[in-house]
Amino acid sequence: MEQFLSNFPAFLLIFVRITSFFLMIPIFSYRTIPTQFKVGLGFFLALIMFWGMEVPVFEIDTAYYLLIIKEAFVGLLIGFCANMLFSAVQMAGGLMDFQLGFAIANVIDPQTGAQSPLTGQYLTVTALFFLLATNGHHLLLDGIFYSYQFIPLNQPWIPFGDGNLMEYIVKTFGLMFSIAFQMSIPVVGSIFLVDVGLGIVARTVPQLNIFVVGVPIKIIAGLIILFIVMGVLMGAISELFSTILTTMRDLMKLIGGAG
Repeated sequence: MEQFLSNFPAFLLIFVRITSFFLMIPIFSYRTIPTQFKVGLGFFLALIMFWGMEVPVFEIDTAYYLLIIKEAFVGLLIGFCANMLFSAVQMAGGLMDFQLGFAIANVIDPQTGAQSPLTGQYLTVTALFFLLATNGHHLLLDGIFYSYQFIPLNQPWIPFGDGNLMEYIVKTFGLMFSIAFQMSIPVVGSIFLVDVGLGIVARTVPQLNIFVVGVPIKIIAGLIILFIVMGVLMGAISELFSTILTTMRDLMKLIGGAG
């Protein structure tokens, strides 16, 4: 107990990084999870990490408060990049909805409180179940645990002035759009071909009201294609999880100055 009290400033730094990480990371950041649970889980995880690693001794002074701010930024930045890549699933569903004609109808996402497209919400919930079934949430917790190997507690600052760090964040932002496009292209491309066919029919059979016939045809064709490629989408989501973990590791290396 004496050791814990003497090293309490180090424990507080660990607690700040974990709780700020929970503010952004998928699953743990959702509003449906009670705040008391998040704080309690962060406290016990910080306690486990505190006893499982050698922590330096800190004095509570001006530099210590700067370290608290740094730890909060570290947790927020790592969680933000992981959450940004996970948002590619919802963005892919939004691209599909735009072609299917579902973009006019949005639903309230109970996890974030924001409006989301129908197909995007369906794919996001499916991806969350897949993440939990494959113990991906444990890997996310492993990521924050091993972050102390790359970013030690006594590192005084985050190198925001480093061009490599900012370039990597921008590339991650672009990677989100790339993954979303790759996931949505089977449905989007198929509906584009349906649009081409409907355009040809409209020119050859002017008596046919293509606006009345076209909407249900596009919806039916899109849902059939989505059903067919669902296995491929699950494989893409699995690769997305690997990309999220790799991105977290590389980002921690850049923050710690090892990249």
